[in-house]
Amino acid sequence: MVEAAAAVGNAAGKARVAVFISGSGTNMAALLYASRLPGSAYDIALVASNNPEAGGLVLAEAEGIATFGLSQKGMERADHDAAMERAALDAGAQYIALAGYMRILGEDFVRRWEGRMLNIHPSLLPKYTGLHTHERALQAGDSHAGCSVHLVTAALDDGPILGQAKVAILPGDTPETLAARVLIAEHQLYSRCLACLIAGHRSPERLDDRVREIAMSLPETDEVLSHGMPCFGIIKGKKFAYISRNHHGDGKTALLVKISGLDEQQQLIEIDPARYYRPAYFGDGWIGIRLDLGEPDWVAIAGWLRKSWLAVAPKKLAMLIAAIDEF
Repeated sequence: MVEAAAAVGNAAGKARVAVFISGSGTNMAALLYASRLPGSAYDIALVASNNPEAGGLVLAEAEGIATFGLSQKGMERADHDAAMERAALDAGAQYIALAGYMRILGEDFVRRWEGRMLNIHPSLLPKYTGLHTHERALQAGDSHAGCSVHLVTAALDDGPILGQAKVAILPGDTPETLAARVLIAEHQLYSRCLACLIAGHRSPERLDDRVREIAMSLPETDEVLSHGMPCFGIIKGKKFAYISRNHHGDGKTALLVKISGLDEQQQLIEIDPARYYRPAYFGDGWIGIRLDLGEPDWVAIAGWLRKSWLAVAPKKLAMLIAAIDEF
């Protein structure tokens, strides 16, 4: 059960991040304090742990962050994963940052968060995956140790690397003294890599590409440029979607799709006025859906594009698609 605490400064437009920990949560703390600096791209929405007694949960609670603690003892891996994921989703998390989370997540969990879950590891990957990294670096006679931030994949410590920081190994270093300096580097690196990942996901070019990929997968669809915007429609037919980027200087990156009319438009804007808006010069039959408020729900975006496509598709084509879906 998520313990709701007084939310601290979740500004509109920031990405929401859940941090998974197992212990004291020093990297979680570094992420949290970086999130409160001017210009931060994210807020910490939740700190969750497989250890209900984790010191990091105490710190998060004191800082006004929602927490969730659930031991995996006596639970199937999939059930524990599901509980952790539900807590993250209930908190509105769009990203998950693993910060000393000492439990391997199942492949299905990892697949659902592909590209949006990252981890920090105390070595210069691909060297020394797994445990005892500092001891192994010393035994190998390395001149430098360090840390790496990477995207999480099903393979342990093997995802694409987002950033690394080197730490010199000094004469007389022990695993403990080396670990202490590497930890300082970890605290500097993690928040920067998380911010860069979020910024990349929010880039207009990347958002355009994702919308284009989904729209062009619909049958008989083509793309043209209309009023300076990428526009998708039935080949030689009506248009069903536009990508709006700072249209008439509104500062928004958004998807414009067809809807049933004024009532639906007003209802959507009332439900979520930050995300939905009435696009200028498009009338009652369209809704603007902002894409630049954090990682979009691409399943929902695909649903909007399909609904809009069905609204303009010739009856024979729409009926054919419906028959295929039913089959």
